[in-house]
Amino acid sequence: MVNLTTIIEKFNKQGEKTGWTYIFIPFDIAEKINPKVKKSYRVKGKIDSTPIKQMALIPMGNGDFIIPLKADLRKKIKKQKGEKIKLSIELDNSEFKVSSDLLECLKEDKSAEKFFKAITPGHQNYYSKWIDEAKTIETKSKRIAQALEGFKMKMGFPEMLRHFKAQKDKLK
Repeated sequence: MVNLTTIIEKFNKQGEKTGWTYIFIPFDIAEKINPKVKKSYRVKGKIDSTPIKQMALIPMGNGDFIIPLKADLRKKIKKQKGEKIKLSIELDNSEFKVSSDLLECLKEDKSAEKFFKAITPGHQNYYSKWIDEAKTIETKSKRIAQALEGFKMKMGFPEMLRHFKAQKDKLK
């Protein structure tokens, strides 16, 4: 387990990461967690006293990484940009569970299922979490339908979100 005290940061202009809130993980710390790995991987542990699991470390170049912090996690830890946190993390090799509702619907659509199985486990996880985080059954159903349509159009997660946002914006 690697322990460090650090500051929550936020990107201003950074391409697709513009506006992201994150924790910076320098090369020397990343090397202690998962030596010689330069690609994204997952960690588990704690931010302050809040348990975390399957959190992605995203490479930023030169062996440095970031851990993006979604709004719900920032709310849980009660911290924002510029505030200090205590981070205790280690490599997380646990398998994630794909949404059972999504898997059930994929059985009905072979072309969507084929595309879903071809994308990386990390991308499968984006879709699965997005679906399972829906607060109502209506939202969950809508997200499953959008995911299936996105799979048929061979869209990754961000492309699918942009596609449906553009469609929604046209209706306004």
